[in-house]
Amino acid sequence: MGISVNDSKLSQLARMISEWPGLVSGPADQLIEDALVLLDHLGDAKRLVDVGSGGGLPGLPLKIARPELAVTLVEADSGKAAFLVQACARLGLLDVEVVARRAEEAGHDARYRESFDVAVARALAPLPVLVELCLPLVRIGGRLLAQKTDKEEVDAARRAIGLLGGSLDSVSPAPSAARVSGTVVVIAKIRATPPEYPRRSGVPARKPLP
Repeated sequence: MGISVNDSKLSQLARMISEWPGLVSGPADQLIEDALVLLDHLGDAKRLVDVGSGGGLPGLPLKIARPELAVTLVEADSGKAAFLVQACARLGLLDVEVVARRAEEAGHDARYRESFDVAVARALAPLPVLVELCLPLVRIGGRLLAQKTDKEEVDAARRAIGLLGGSLDSVSPAPSAARVSGTVVVIAKIRATPPEYPRRSGVPARKPLP
């Protein structure tokens, strides 16, 4: 990767995450290392959205490793969104936007809908729910990178992926100290998401697409 968690900004981010109560479960340095497995899948992406960013994972470590990225962090929890704003300020990160809204709302906002080269998500939701929240934000020709484990039933999400304009590209092993059975599910955006998706707030989680 060429980036170590000993990098000064990554170390500072790890300290900030550790000091903010209830932000994450697990050692912050391991979670940051886990986020960096996505570097190999970013390609020449210029605009990235992290959906359900929480403690800024994986979006902030990727921004630190690839400073030229324009990063949008979508996080509905106001306390976590406040952390993200503070973290970006303290780390001196430029071209990062924190969107304190639900992904279902952001997905219908013309400023964000189908405008990102890459969407990333970690520990957000089961895959059928995750694709409904993320794929509407990805431009045609872009891709969704979902951090999962090898226990995730990818086949169960194939219909939802297709319905939302995606195509399953690959499932690559991506182990780390935080997720020994970690994988990266890569979904290509091949056509526009139908305008009725994502459904209104809370519905994707309550009634996942079959």
